[in-house]
Amino acid sequence: MTALPDARIELMRPFIPARDFGLSQDFYRALGFEVAVVAPRIATVTASDGKTGFLLQDFYQKDLAENLMMQIIVPSIDVWWAHIQSQSLPEHFGVKEPKPPVVEPWGLRVAYVWDPSGILWHVAARN
Repeated sequence: MTALPDARIELMRPFIPARDFGLSQDFYRALGFEVAVVAPRIATVTASDGKTGFLLQDFYQKDLAENLMMQIIVPSIDVWWAHIQSQSLPEHFGVKEPKPPVVEPWGLRVAYVWDPSGILWHVAARN
């Protein structure tokens, strides 16, 4: 494929379903993301780098949500794990209990967190 200067990609973001749009927004804020509603049923969820993120949509399909996994790579899993634990996510958001970091066979140290719609997040750091 010939490189086309005007065909470059500036940003790629998935649409993530939300069973309860408001609760999901609060959940992601608690994790430290910036959330901004940009349309009646769409919010941008942005990481601290100001660019990385996704679009949260007021749409839910159980099979989709419970089979969707997202990964974020962080500099320190220990810092993130302490933050995750401090948020009491199951009590505040009715989610599954997060699983503490473990070194996985593929070499990353990963903690597992479920959002209010059942989406599994891999919060990972390189060893």
